[in-house]
Amino acid sequence: MKLLTTISSLREYLDAQRAAGKTVGLVPTMGALHEGHASLVRRSVEENDVTVVSVFLNPTQFNDPKDLERYPRTLEADCALLEGVGAQAVFAPSVAEVYPEPDTRTFSYPPTDSVMEGAYRPGHFNGVCQIVSKLFDYVRPDRAYFGEKDFQQIAVIRRMVADLGLQLQIVPCPVIREASGLAMSSRNTLLTDEERTIAAAIYQTLRSSLEYAAAHSVEQTRQWVIDTINAVDGLEVQYYSIVDGESLADVTLWDESAHIVGCITVFCGSKPIRLIDHIAYKR
Repeated sequence: MKLLTTISSLREYLDAQRAAGKTVGLVPTMGALHEGHASLVRRSVEENDVTVVSVFLNPTQFNDPKDLERYPRTLEADCALLEGVGAQAVFAPSVAEVYPEPDTRTFSYPPTDSVMEGAYRPGHFNGVCQIVSKLFDYVRPDRAYFGEKDFQQIAVIRRMVADLGLQLQIVPCPVIREASGLAMSSRNTLLTDEERTIAAAIYQTLRSSLEYAAAHSVEQTRQWVIDTINAVDGLEVQYYSIVDGESLADVTLWDESAHIVGCITVFCGSKPIRLIDHIAYKR
């Protein structure tokens, strides 16, 4: 497995692969890899001749400097995991390599990028689009793989790909969960054992809400999920939105869309750690 740290070395490597007629898959990550990331890489390895995994902690998508500061950095362990699941190359550039000067580009795809995470983390999705568009330019992949845990992010990236007229396939991959149901996340490493146990109530409540929703309105279901999770000591819901699965606009009736998803963000513990998850009511 190759470890590449410059754009020029990445392009040189990939030019040679394409000259040999090989297809390329990209798995963008911010590092601190876990089984969820490994599942994306395995999927790419199955579907492409060459899989490139980017490991880059992108500063432009963090609107809270403290959040960026405490994000785990584990490149050596990440590379060991990636080699074990068959990645051919890791692209791990410095911030200066990716941003030799400030990226002043702006991306705007309302309501997809202006609700939920977009409302609570101003600039977040602009930063996501900045780095993902750069990676697509560097790698020029045939397919790019993203975990459905970041449900809203995938919707925004699809809008960006269409807007820029990029010729690649976005491949969403299922959420990988711990035995408790907690969605795997690099942020989970920041939880204590007790907090990790408490956090399992998030998905348990979302699952229970499927049955609740069968006999209640959208708004009643939304409020029930918020109240149920807030009743757990150590958890506090930032938002719970029930939305159209494509546009991410709020829905008010269960029959107004064929694809309805509930998206949640919860603060866990005393630090606190911000956790996201979602569940499909209709798809």
